[in-house]
Amino acid sequence: MIPEIGHFALILCLVLSIIQGVLPIWGAYKGNGALMAVARPAALANAFFGTIAFGALAYSFLVSDFTVLNVTNNSNTLLPWYYKLAATWGSHEGSILFWTVTLGWWGAAVSIGARRLPTETVARVTGVLGLVGMGFLAFMLLTSNPFLRLFPSPTQGVDLNPLLQDPGMVFHPPLLYLGYVGFSVPFAFAIAALISGRLDAAWARWMRPWTTAAWVLLTCGIALGSYWAYYELGWGGWWFWDPVENSSFMPWLTGTALIHSLAVTEKRGCFRIWTVLLAILTFSLSLLGTFLVRSGVLTSVHAFATDPERGLFILGFLMIVIGLSFLLFAWRAPTVGLGGNFSMISRESMLLVNNVLLVVAMGAVLLGTLYPLFLDALNAGKISVGPPYFDAVFGPLMMPLLFLMAVGPLARWKEADPKDLMKKLALSFALSLAGGALIPVLMGEFGLWCFAGCTAALFIVLAGVSAIREQIRFAKGSLFSKLRRQPLSWWGMMMAHVGVAVFVIGVALVKGYSTERDVRMFTGEQVTVAGYEFTFHGVTQEQGPNYTADRGHFSLAYNGKPIEELYPEKRKYFSQHSMPMTEAAIRHSLTGDVYVSLGTPTTDGGWVVRAYSKPFVTWIWWGAIIMALGGIVAASDRRYRRKKKKA
Repeated sequence: MIPEIGHFALILCLVLSIIQGVLPIWGAYKGNGALMAVARPAALANAFFGTIAFGALAYSFLVSDFTVLNVTNNSNTLLPWYYKLAATWGSHEGSILFWTVTLGWWGAAVSIGARRLPTETVARVTGVLGLVGMGFLAFMLLTSNPFLRLFPSPTQGVDLNPLLQDPGMVFHPPLLYLGYVGFSVPFAFAIAALISGRLDAAWARWMRPWTTAAWVLLTCGIALGSYWAYYELGWGGWWFWDPVENSSFMPWLTGTALIHSLAVTEKRGCFRIWTVLLAILTFSLSLLGTFLVRSGVLTSVHAFATDPERGLFILGFLMIVIGLSFLLFAWRAPTVGLGGNFSMISRESMLLVNNVLLVVAMGAVLLGTLYPLFLDALNAGKISVGPPYFDAVFGPLMMPLLFLMAVGPLARWKEADPKDLMKKLALSFALSLAGGALIPVLMGEFGLWCFAGCTAALFIVLAGVSAIREQIRFAKGSLFSKLRRQPLSWWGMMMAHVGVAVFVIGVALVKGYSTERDVRMFTGEQVTVAGYEFTFHGVTQEQGPNYTADRGHFSLAYNGKPIEELYPEKRKYFSQHSMPMTEAAIRHSLTGDVYVSLGTPTTDGGWVVRAYSKPFVTWIWWGAIIMALGGIVAASDRRYRRKKKKA
């Protein structure tokens, strides 16, 4: 009964998406207020019935209803309840349902949060969201129905992919999808603006909080996925330039450019074409990411679908959305106008270069991700594009971007005085050079990239302090009142930049000074890595709720002083997924991690062990958290909630 309710709710969602997508847009075109008024109730009803459908699938997983094919293929009775819940979006069908429901939630949020916007704008924006939802609902009902029944039903299911049986994967996919789908809102605003011809400061102000919210969620999702790969896969890396990792990183890059472009459009009326283009491009890349992950064209630890026929449907939908969007852009862009003028040395010019660098970086990642797929499709051979390519191309593009991140907040709008900028930044730059040279020396070995990264990060922080001083220099009142009067969007920007600096320091130090050893160890033996002594005490057998594990026992000491006991595991799950899973044991600290993972047993009674020292690696994720907090602060600026004054 519950699966039938979920299936019926999806059919209602499809009907409501057609109503939401067609009637309000037609009403805005004809100036019919009654048709435009349909937008909000249709969006709210769509979200409501989508939530019912998702709840029905989640309930089916929680009670192990094996009459539902999706439950049979992705769960069993031994699975803990929280992994049963994660299985709801862990399968292909469940993930598409979650994508669609998330789109409904965003549509409802816009219909509620945009009450102060003009009725025509709300009608067009929610209409575009309805059309996108209509495509995904049709795809789901035709090719990926999560409620298909199985009779007679088995007494036991297959199991959830062991890679997904981890606390990090309970939260990582939802955050990633909330970010992916969240960029549909700025996309809808951009399409609505192209249709209406209204691209002004008010339009940019309406878009900014939605764009920032999606960016925050995507940032958190990417960071959590990176951390999951770090501790779960057992090789100690935090980013491998995996194609599926790249598919989430590309919209993050263009979404970052979109946030900066919106700031210029709101403040100065410039970059309107850039803003529309980036909004379309970011959502297009989100759709591309969905295609790559769920089409079966990629082999990856992050990709779980293997049905290319369903991938063709997503590809066709992707081409329709992107094609129509860019056709509309090409038709309407000449009427948009360029906005205000600015000199070569100004905040606008620096943000323009920022946008160009981010888009070029995205293009480099896109090329490295798709080029092997094109060669394979043309039967021209198989190649692998890995970290050497991405590190060689991406790093040099980011260095000037980090420099602009430091200088930009101090530059004036429209025209900046180079001498004045140099005067304001001289001390910060000198201190950054000194600090950037000192850090590698303290780490024990000088490295050029470490020096460059630490210098750039320190320059961002110290230049930010100078920017705060300049911002409040002429304000009246106490220091606290001066700081409090600065807009939250400005404080959010400064926090996000500090987060980038923290992230860069973590990347520079972990890439420059990581130490690792792969060794064969017997009980009682010891191995030393970067001054840390790992003593192996053997392996015991452990029983989990749905797995057995070989559990290693290591004593960790530093220069002879005991620190902690570490217990890495090698798990084998009771499922048709035969791959053994590595559970690393990690000692976290502010200055770095010590990491040990258990490999395979050797024929002579030993064990293969990997031991790592990862200095300052946690700064990578702390930096991402600070960036996300900066985005939250910026999105909460009260001017985004201020009611428009009547003329």
